[in-house]
Amino acid sequence: MNDQTFDPQIHVHELGRKARAAAKGLLAASTEAKNTALREAAKALRANMGELIAANDKDVESVAGKKPESFVDRLRLNEDRIEGMASALEQIAELPDPVGRQLGTVDRPNGLKIERVAVPIGVIGMIYESRPNVGADASALCLKSGNAVILRGGSESRNSTKVIVECMRKGLAEAGLPEDAVQTVGTTDRAAVAALLKADEFVDLVIPRGGRGLVELVRDQASVPTLLHLDGNCHSYVHEAADLDKAAEVIRNAKLRRTGVCGATESIVIDRAVAKDFVPRLTAIMGTDCELRGDADAVAIDSSIKPADEADWSTEYLDTIASVKVVDGLDEAITWVDEHSSHHTDAIMTEDDDAARRFMTAIDSAIVMRNASTQFADGGEFGMGAEIGIATGKMHARGPVGLEQLCSFKYLVHGDGQTRP
Repeated sequence: MNDQTFDPQIHVHELGRKARAAAKGLLAASTEAKNTALREAAKALRANMGELIAANDKDVESVAGKKPESFVDRLRLNEDRIEGMASALEQIAELPDPVGRQLGTVDRPNGLKIERVAVPIGVIGMIYESRPNVGADASALCLKSGNAVILRGGSESRNSTKVIVECMRKGLAEAGLPEDAVQTVGTTDRAAVAALLKADEFVDLVIPRGGRGLVELVRDQASVPTLLHLDGNCHSYVHEAADLDKAAEVIRNAKLRRTGVCGATESIVIDRAVAKDFVPRLTAIMGTDCELRGDADAVAIDSSIKPADEADWSTEYLDTIASVKVVDGLDEAITWVDEHSSHHTDAIMTEDDDAARRFMTAIDSAIVMRNASTQFADGGEFGMGAEIGIATGKMHARGPVGLEQLCSFKYLVHGDGQTRP
């Protein structure tokens, strides 16, 4: 891939041709064969754990001292995380096959019976950044839903991704399914991303999973349909009717459990009616583990909070930093969150059912929660086994994208000689 004559577009088109052929092969694949492939891939991940950790060590070393710790944490693999990847594959194998599901039927007066059934989308291009486990999750979900996938992981995770893809392909081979159902772009040249976004002859859907820069690139260049995943600057709002001690515990988890995930709370919004009681609870429970940046009202209550600037209200820190905003009631909270949220995941802490209903109805985000940590924004936690991303758009799928969301549908019309007058 270092050959100067290497052409990223030719490379991507070759991957696309192989993926298209593999997708056709998957159409006839039985549920048993797909499940066997997933279980065998899980075995391969465990059997090659040492090789994968060694490859991952190279990836981590390549960014050490150059990237924030939260970035490195997302990149790093260990035995527990690899076991989690393998277990996720086995969980997906246990889920119902989404392909062939009857989504609806209509019996027409002329005797025609019309079925709407779930079918694979076809070939999916998956663009993601530094989390190598995304490659395993995406491959498994695409396989179970009958789709071929072309992975383009971040350049920082290229060694890890190579081993993960080898394990997935071994699982496919063991099950007698086309290995090219899982492929990875074999170059870190960014021109390959542009080529994948324009490969509409071969690719049916592109899923970009990353920050605003990646999403903007996709919006500017894609001719292939896309299912957008925009990383989240999630908000947690403490309403005047919240259980303040419980809210503080939830927000600590929402912020600090893992700061580098897209469901981490980045902004804490507090009702003025409880601000004087809640802000000290917040600073106490966060302690020195999290830098808080607040507006003038928050700083006036607790001087350990640093003054925020305008950029803080919409920043996805992916770090041990959070912004704190004091608002005058529910209406201002709704307006503030709606204006500054990326519409990924937002939460309200309240014991008031009416307030919760208003907030959850008015906030136009893919996931809206009540009295729960925003870190539950995850397909596995939603019972999907895993997710390929959190869709923040409004077409085709929204929220965690799992097996059902990776299917399209078609109509089957059954007749008995009917002709149209």
